[in-house]
Amino acid sequence: MGNTRGCMEQRVLFFYANKVKPFESAYSIKGEERTVMQAITVENLSKTFRVKRKEKGMRGSIKAIIHPHTEEIRAVKGVTFTVEEGEMLAFIGPNGAGKSTTIKMLTGILYPDGGRVEVLGIDPTKKRKQLAYQIGTVFGQKEQLWTHLTPNDNFRFFGAIYDLSECETEERIEELSERFALKDFIDTPVRNLSLGQRIRCEIVASLIHKPKVLFLDEPTIGLDPVVKENVRELIKQMNREEHTTIFLTSHDVGDIEKLCRRIIIVNDGQIVLDDSVERLKRHYQDKRALEEIIVDIYRSEGDG
Repeated sequence: MGNTRGCMEQRVLFFYANKVKPFESAYSIKGEERTVMQAITVENLSKTFRVKRKEKGMRGSIKAIIHPHTEEIRAVKGVTFTVEEGEMLAFIGPNGAGKSTTIKMLTGILYPDGGRVEVLGIDPTKKRKQLAYQIGTVFGQKEQLWTHLTPNDNFRFFGAIYDLSECETEERIEELSERFALKDFIDTPVRNLSLGQRIRCEIVASLIHKPKVLFLDEPTIGLDPVVKENVRELIKQMNREEHTTIFLTSHDVGDIEKLCRRIIIVNDGQIVLDDSVERLKRHYQDKRALEEIIVDIYRSEGDG
């Protein structure tokens, strides 16, 4: 047991030593110089929350009113990374690692306490509305569609929000409904759709305005294996044909393995690994599955 743990820790240390530098491309080709545009740039990003604590019972409640006690929680601690235009990145970690807080700062929902963020050259803290026209979001556990409306009506609604003309909206609906095979149920109220059909419609709604960056949070959660595979293929097709940058968070290793070339693992608000999926597998040759590798790294960080 001790030898196994020792070997595992050595492998993790190997990755720390060979981790891709913050602003260096992980996929540069030897002998070939190329200009790489960054879709996302994050430098020394940090966020601290103040949380109120109270003792149990009535006495604790009264004490909390008179002498409130607050505790500082550092959710993100000096995170630095970049994402290239057109890249598909997996940004993962255990619950409470700081993933959601980071995404909220990237999209302008939260303001950072320190550091710098740029998405498509835009500072989310200063120009959130301008950024909203350039990005899309899909949250597998949260609906953005109006359930009493049909997908078609929802898409028209989102087209109007993003200031598209009726002609532009119609053309985009036609294009995406064809690509995502929505025509059989595009005029059925969303509340009557299956989960797989709804997820496809959620993705289409986020693509109506042709965003350059798409944030996907658990896009295949709750789907059966066949539908999951269909959704993944559609995401890959969209990335390939429209060169959309994909920022993926997921606990489903299948999403990571089949969609992304690069993986960033965060834990306790810090990046603990930034490497290619291929290289990660190669240096964990005794492990048969990517899931085992990721669990080992989570456990190593938790014990540390």
